[in-house]
Amino acid sequence: MSVPSCVSILVMFLYNMADMFFIGQLGDTAQVAAVSIVGPMFSLITALSTMLGVGGCSVIAKTTGEGNIEGAKSYASLCFYAAFLFGILCMILILTGTDSILSLLGANKEILPFARNYMKILAAGAVVMLLPHVLAAIIRADGGIKESLIGNLLGTVLNIVLDPIFILLLNMGVAGAALATVIGNAVSCSVYIWYIIRKAQSLSIKPVLALQKPRALVHILAVGLPNGISSLLSGFASTFSNQLLSEYGTNAIAAMAAAGKATMIISMAQMGICMGVQPLMAYNYGAKNVARLKEILKKLGILTSVLGSAAMLGCFLGRKALIGMFLKDAQAASMGEELVLFLLIASPIIGFYYMSTNFLQASGNLMTATVVSLLRQGIILIPSLFLMNALMGFRGIAAAYTVADILSVAIALTACLRQYKILKQRKEGDVYGS
Repeated sequence: MSVPSCVSILVMFLYNMADMFFIGQLGDTAQVAAVSIVGPMFSLITALSTMLGVGGCSVIAKTTGEGNIEGAKSYASLCFYAAFLFGILCMILILTGTDSILSLLGANKEILPFARNYMKILAAGAVVMLLPHVLAAIIRADGGIKESLIGNLLGTVLNIVLDPIFILLLNMGVAGAALATVIGNAVSCSVYIWYIIRKAQSLSIKPVLALQKPRALVHILAVGLPNGISSLLSGFASTFSNQLLSEYGTNAIAAMAAAGKATMIISMAQMGICMGVQPLMAYNYGAKNVARLKEILKKLGILTSVLGSAAMLGCFLGRKALIGMFLKDAQAASMGEELVLFLLIASPIIGFYYMSTNFLQASGNLMTATVVSLLRQGIILIPSLFLMNALMGFRGIAAAYTVADILSVAIALTACLRQYKILKQRKEGDVYGS
């Protein structure tokens, strides 16, 4: 059950890696840092599209299940035009305040020209940066699983193909990376719109339908809020991290960005495994099959722990080569290799965090699941960044991620075991009651 989920996560991983990898081949640390600086801004845009997409998918699926196809089409159209208008608004705000925003994100004079070029092109394509996330989610509510995956793959592959052409062959640098990203997203968007127009049964993008229930937008955003908050806090955490790193220079920002990319696959793979197994946990929780659920949690824990340990060892031994993929400057690379060590410490146990979060969602404990999902990239991480920076300086910023990982695992696992015990007590009560 984990394999399809891990494949999707791998596609996402390659997409995240592409821009920085090819920019890294230029040997310009400032351009690598520029990508890291701009990233949080578009994490905030992703948070908005996630709220629309997840909320829209849920509301459309529920409405379709009730047999109200016209209502579902109205919600789909509302999601489409809301994303379109939000994209226009984001474009205007970013283009009119580019330098102020970049200063807030932590760009220094060396990074600013590159970050400005990168951000302006992405901002100009804000509509197609927003729409694919929303459309991919709502077409899943219509049963378009294959088309959702195809659109994602086409956009990612095209981005990866165009990156070396624009960045290296045409010598466009970060501007080429941004252009490749916008074009890739535009292609994904085209696939999704084609599906909605030609094949969808319960979706539509007719403007008149969006105007039927405009107030429903508030409800849609509210349903997707838990998922959006996680991306939102992640964006803020990255912003604060870059602001603190900017005090130590361009090399520090680039080093942290490279270290993060070099270790990203560890947490993403474990997240994919646990996401894939979530339906199995939900089924057995609903059936009150405590023995089977215990076996799933036990084996999932062992699998993620072994995978995390093996990946940690591989990244530790190959840290020089991994950092070298993104940084050619010797000093920046040395800093990146040092930061990798901190980011690897929690690798053997971080799978327990994803296992616990998915178990809480599978059990229907949405409030606890939401709080737990916000711990690692927000509630714990943000204050830890400032505290560890004050205590340890430059290295403390990386150590803050270790602190956040360990504390998040402890809290999430405690909540998971508590929920498991509740099920066990209910099961025992049913047995004695019968």
